[in-house]
Amino acid sequence: MNVVRLVSRWTSAAVATAVLAAMPALAAAQDGVRAVWVPKEVQFIYQGFTTRYSCDGLRDEIRSMLERLGARDLKVQEMACSTPPGVPSPFPGVRVKMQVLVPGSSAEASKDKPAGPPVPAHWKNVVLMPSNADYDEQGKCELIEQFKETFLPLFTTRNIKYQSNCIPHQITLGTHLSAEVLMPVAKVAGGNGR
Repeated sequence: MNVVRLVSRWTSAAVATAVLAAMPALAAAQDGVRAVWVPKEVQFIYQGFTTRYSCDGLRDEIRSMLERLGARDLKVQEMACSTPPGVPSPFPGVRVKMQVLVPGSSAEASKDKPAGPPVPAHWKNVVLMPSNADYDEQGKCELIEQFKETFLPLFTTRNIKYQSNCIPHQITLGTHLSAEVLMPVAKVAGGNGR
């Protein structure tokens, strides 16, 4: 084999390797979106028969799910609480103020007052309840149903996967909820370590 052919094969292999390595970045760039943060407010009263929550317990559950969906400047306050902390309430509630990402070109971005300039965003799959959740997690099925109806529409989502087998006063398996949610692109730490 002559030197020219050997160099040509090495060059071809190097180019192929570089293209394959760049594929995930190219796919992310094609899926990227310019988005803006917009304010959202909602009041939510939980009505469940199977699992009861204290006001602070509901607050913590809602905060956790909203954080996983990418909410920013999140404030979750208890409301309509008639029981002491830690004691299940018949109808616990929360008042939520937050910011969520919407595409910069959307009608919602133009009608709401964006909180700052557009930011790069991408789609991320978020699982709020996996289909193989254990027995204890499945007790949250009523909360998942109500969260899907009240909070999920406030976010920019696609490919929502949802199924519920909730039956009041009994825990049944099979409830799950996931969605692709518009999230900010994580900032890469730069610099030379100084």
